[in-house]
Amino acid sequence: MNKIQTYITENESKMMEDLFSLISIPSISAKPEHKNDMIACAQRWKELLLEAGADLVDVMPSAGNPIVYGEKIVDPNAKTILVYAHYDVMPAEPLELWKSKPFEAEIRDGHIWARGADDDKGQAFIQVKAFEYLLKNNLLKNNVKFIFEGEEEIGSPSLEEFCIKHKELLKADVILVSDTSMLGADLPSLTTGLRGLAYWQIEVTGPNRDLHSGHFGGAVANPINVLCGMIDKVIDADGRITVPGFYDYVEEVSQAERDMIASIPFDEKKYKEAIGVKELAGEKGYSTLERNSCRPSFDVCGIWGGYTGEGSKTVLPSKAFAKVSCRLVPHQDHNKISKLFANYIMSIAPDTVTVEVKPMHGGDGYVCPITLPAYKAAEKGFEIAFGKKPLAVRRGGSIPIISTFEKVLGIKTVLMGFGLESDAIHSPNENFSLDIFRKGIEAVVEFHVAYL
Repeated sequence: MNKIQTYITENESKMMEDLFSLISIPSISAKPEHKNDMIACAQRWKELLLEAGADLVDVMPSAGNPIVYGEKIVDPNAKTILVYAHYDVMPAEPLELWKSKPFEAEIRDGHIWARGADDDKGQAFIQVKAFEYLLKNNLLKNNVKFIFEGEEEIGSPSLEEFCIKHKELLKADVILVSDTSMLGADLPSLTTGLRGLAYWQIEVTGPNRDLHSGHFGGAVANPINVLCGMIDKVIDADGRITVPGFYDYVEEVSQAERDMIASIPFDEKKYKEAIGVKELAGEKGYSTLERNSCRPSFDVCGIWGGYTGEGSKTVLPSKAFAKVSCRLVPHQDHNKISKLFANYIMSIAPDTVTVEVKPMHGGDGYVCPITLPAYKAAEKGFEIAFGKKPLAVRRGGSIPIISTFEKVLGIKTVLMGFGLESDAIHSPNENFSLDIFRKGIEAVVEFHVAYL
């Protein structure tokens, strides 16, 4: 056991106590009733950053939830690392599917079980504990700044304005983020690309009230039927999105990168078994790992209308709704895609109903060059902590603010994440491996040592 590992072992009880104090605050940004919890969580992060050794920590106002800013300036001439994380979490529903209470963290089978255990309180905590270790052992040679926001799970609507207003305060050489995942516990990887996102709500209105389906069925258009029909037209038989102009700026991945993706260990049978499906689906001509990382996609995230209670009710509903999204690839502007999609839906809407397409949030994709010095430092950190060189992979998820950082602050981001697919983020029974938590701290410490 090396010095870092010994330190983690000796201090793990206190680490868990502090992490659990964060987790116990239900900082759910999607629900207005948790506004006070957002403030409480920001204040708790302030306390923990000061305890870790930051010289200055402020809970700063934004147009939405408060933003936590902290810093430790060791040398004005040294490089500066800006650590980004988010303290908001997804709603915990359905609560009945949790094996333990989502905001009362438990350790079972070598994992922390709770909402936010991975995304992103657990991973953010790795960054703070690594920072604390570096300070206590006189190893911190670079300046470190922290920016923790409370709106990532709703698309970071206030952060761009904050970054524009405080551009000088956030000045740095690189941004470090732990909010992504690895290929496996024994297959460490660094995320080199993220997909962008565009998200809408569609509302279809038919008659001015719910109607008796016996009296009106067959004579009046059913909004749910119409909505389903329009959604069905968005993807063709080859799995391609039919919106005119959608693929105009889609980056075609080079054969060299496709070969690299093909070399990633991937067991399709285990993949299907893990998620409980018989067969996979997607765009024709691409592998599963290409489809879910460097190709765009369209999904219905929710759909509702009419009667969904117990028993039956023969009703022809007045309205139908759907929340839909597209994952985008680099060079697809989410604002342009949002308009293209809305125009397409309106163009295929029949006159029998009224349709409204409401854009909700979005962000552009991001690619990190593997030649970046900070990437090389992260690579070394992983190699020391996990015992093998990490693979460079694109991931299918979105962190919209990453492309905004590059656009507004002019800074590249290194995505040094430690999650696993089995961590069930955004789902019941979210969890985080204690073994990976420990290795994550070591990897971040070694990143700082290497990035000079």
